[in-house]
Amino acid sequence: MPDDTVATLRAELEAQKRVLEDRLERIKANVRRGFDADSAEMARELENQEVVDALGNEATAELARISAALLRIDAGDFGVCLDCGDPIASERLAAAPYAERCIDCANEAERAPGS
Repeated sequence: MPDDTVATLRAELEAQKRVLEDRLERIKANVRRGFDADSAEMARELENQEVVDALGNEATAELARISAALLRIDAGDFGVCLDCGDPIASERLAAAPYAERCIDCANEAERAPGS
């Protein structure tokens, strides 16, 4: 993969990483703020808390994928499928720069039991 393409994808990954880190910080601040004493309001806040937790979990998982991709760039392994060792299509990396597998291996992994 050309160095300029990798540099562009690295910049995109780092920008997305900053966005996710900011989002997680806002989520944490929201959690630390506590609950209202009114029981009806507290029930609503608990419901909202479940949504916030789900968003936080999703952001954390994406942040982990991005961090792993940045490590692969540093190691010189970026753009190579972890399963088969073939290059990952540039179109796939443009859509999901943190992709670890080529499309065939990703599809196979999704079909595998326990995925």
